Amino acid sequence: MPIRRADGRRPLELRPVEIHRGYLHAAPGSALIRMGRTAVICSATVEETVPEWMRGRGRGWVTAEYDMLPASTGQRRPRNRLRIDGRVTEIQRLIGRALRSVVELDRLGERTIWIDCDVLEADGGTRTAAITGACVALADALRTLPPGDPDPRSCLREAVAAVSVGLVDGRVLLDLDYAEDSRADADLNLAMTASGRFVEVQGCAEGPPFSRADLDRMLAAAGRGIRQLLTAQARALAGRTRPTRCAR
Repeated sequence: MPIRRADGRRPLELRPVEIHRGYLHAAPGSALIRMGRTAVICSATVEETVPEWMRGRGRGWVTAEYDMLPASTGQRRPRNRLRIDGRVTEIQRLIGRALRSVVELDRLGERTIWIDCDVLEADGGTRTAAITGACVALADALRTLPPGDPDPRSCLREAVAAVSVGLVDGRVLLDLDYAEDSRADADLNLAMTASGRFVEVQGCAEGPPFSRADLDRMLAAAGRGIRQLLTAQARALAGRTRPTRCAR
């Protein structure tokens, strides 16, 4: 009989995933993504300028900001009003890199796409959920741009999604929740494109070093999960009015 996790999932099973496209009426692109009890709202807005160091090059820019709302965890988290901590900086850079990897910045023109990812509730995997939801928001924001030559509406080459995977008690587990992540012997966060290319692989051993065989198993599990998330993104962008769920 297959081993079940605390929430009833099989080891290589994603948490229930829902993508609510167009969640914010005022933003050109937005999505609320839920992965289990983790919920992140992602928005994409367009600014008709680029950072000063990019001006005059005819290229665009995609950048991200990330934060967690005060009540997103069990204990109140203070707002980042005056300074951004190292974890937040790392995550928003990761989100920005992941999205820029699939955008032809030369076709975007001298404009910036701002991606804002705000965690409503955190139960592990907030950075990976943010990447997956932000890609949907980005795709919709690009559709609102005026046509041109080259056409900025077609500068998204392919989709990108992300997921976590780890070793817990010697088993490879996909899409870790907080309880699993906090006791994992090793954990990875992976971002991968629809063509199967890795954008980012973040990972480390939290205890004893892991083997190449363990790494290969984690990469295979993450690839399987990301392919399911890419399908959920595609269904959301196809225009379904109901939340798009990832089959369990």
